[in-house]
Amino acid sequence: MEFIETLESLREVYGAASEGALKKQMAVLDPHARAFLARSPFAAIGTQTPGGLGDVSPRGDGPGFVRVLDDHTIAIPDRPGNRRLDTMENIVRNPAVSLLFMIPGMNETLRINGKGRITTDPALCETLGMNGRPALSVLVIEVQEVYMHCAKAYIRSGLWKPETWPDRSEMPSLGEILRDQTAIAEEASKIDERLEENYRTQLW
Repeated sequence: MEFIETLESLREVYGAASEGALKKQMAVLDPHARAFLARSPFAAIGTQTPGGLGDVSPRGDGPGFVRVLDDHTIAIPDRPGNRRLDTMENIVRNPAVSLLFMIPGMNETLRINGKGRITTDPALCETLGMNGRPALSVLVIEVQEVYMHCAKAYIRSGLWKPETWPDRSEMPSLGEILRDQTAIAEEASKIDERLEENYRTQLW
């Protein structure tokens, strides 16, 4: 198998980007980007380990959970999780972050690239709290690039079309997967019960 190893070879396959594809990239959160963020309940955040390994993690909350602080800055609250802190540790070492924001049922997405820093500022954590619980910390991102991404991937995948969704029963439960992958000496049903209890009591 041969691989493409130069930019020139890559462009031979794909050609040049259109003027519109290049001009849509901005360095400011315009009204359209702000409107998208106000309605988005979900984002995927990409960071990089010190060794250069990429990492992507989901972030989700109520629509508008990401706060726009000004034309060049957004704030993302962090909630209780599994304490691996992959994303947070990566950002402490390397502030580069990339985000893909989604709105259910909408085939277009919003992409933001920039530099992130983590704060436990009491006032910001409080204002981004949920159900009376302040955010554990807040990821503050200096926006350097922002642009809309077209719908082709979502149209091809049929992501928002329920008729294309597989039956959940076709896949094992997370408890079954964790039991098999980690050799935990516990019944899968018990693991699932603990997970459900955690979901009920530790979302915020």
